[in-house]
Amino acid sequence: MTNLFDPVRLGDIDLANRVVMAPMTRSRAGAGDAPTDLNVEYYRQRASAGLIVSEGTQPSADGKGYCRTPGIHSVAQIAGWRKVTEAVHGEGGKIVLQIMHCGRIGAKLNKDPDAETIAPSAIRAAGQMFTDAAGMVDFDEPRALETDEVPGVIAEFGQATANALEAGFDGVELHAASGYLPMQFLSTGTNKRTDRYGGSAENRIRAVVEMLEAMAKVAGPGRVGIRICPGVLFNDIHDDDPRETYSALLKTIDPMKLAYLHLILLQTPQVDGFAVAQANYTGPMILNDSITLERANQLIDTGVAAAVSFARHFLANPDLVHRLRSGAELARFDRKTLYTPGSAGYTDYPMIYK
Repeated sequence: MTNLFDPVRLGDIDLANRVVMAPMTRSRAGAGDAPTDLNVEYYRQRASAGLIVSEGTQPSADGKGYCRTPGIHSVAQIAGWRKVTEAVHGEGGKIVLQIMHCGRIGAKLNKDPDAETIAPSAIRAAGQMFTDAAGMVDFDEPRALETDEVPGVIAEFGQATANALEAGFDGVELHAASGYLPMQFLSTGTNKRTDRYGGSAENRIRAVVEMLEAMAKVAGPGRVGIRICPGVLFNDIHDDDPRETYSALLKTIDPMKLAYLHLILLQTPQVDGFAVAQANYTGPMILNDSITLERANQLIDTGVAAAVSFARHFLANPDLVHRLRSGAELARFDRKTLYTPGSAGYTDYPMIYK
């Protein structure tokens, strides 16, 4: 029986086990949005995971949304991340960088003075986000990208991939879920364009496909993954027909032979994303969303999943792999310290296996 603790190869990345640490924004980056020694320790503690997917990381200053989130577009940021990857590799782990361009989900108080908020269309998202300067504020009204600007934004994903490899990452993951820029291109509610990047499903998937192509050109497809969640409504995102959209996307990228598809299992009245993925994608899948150990082993043994990712369990259980393997009790995390600065609720959770 193949289970969660057996090794696996995803594309060109060899994992010691199939327990994946899911990407989680923690808002602990330092000056200039660069990782610090605190971030190094956080990831080092969790390096027993077969694979760590880093927190969402800006490919450019325009791509920043939330306060204290890291980037991968400056010399200092690359240097900070290099310390992280060295620490993870020193513990025998593997880590990929999740590239997250927030698009219209941004606030100018969280951005550099010369950065702007851009999107496929000039449609402000309903809702607010936290800023250190003024607390909760409305999302910015984004500027719609001109057709000739889109290739430049796509090129940022290729450059971010090159920077990630320079920083020592084992690969990269495109964050195409949660209502951020790639998903804004995919979705009819946020993409009202009439050029080659809007309208039909074939056109709306184009930017995401080109982002993946830019990343794969740099790293090779076997070191590139993509995260999706068809039908999610987070960050005021909506698509009239997510089944059509994601069927088109997955059919198009399937021949690319990416390292993996990272799928959040969310079944909505509109679409069963898992069924869409099974029907249109033949590569390795990492599945995510409150999956139990028993269910994870079943999904892996039947060949449905190559690996399973865990988010909140990794917050309070740095040694999650060992706890799952031994049947030890799992600690609970403190919601109050999810996004607060400092080590509290970040690197101070106890480990019973060291």
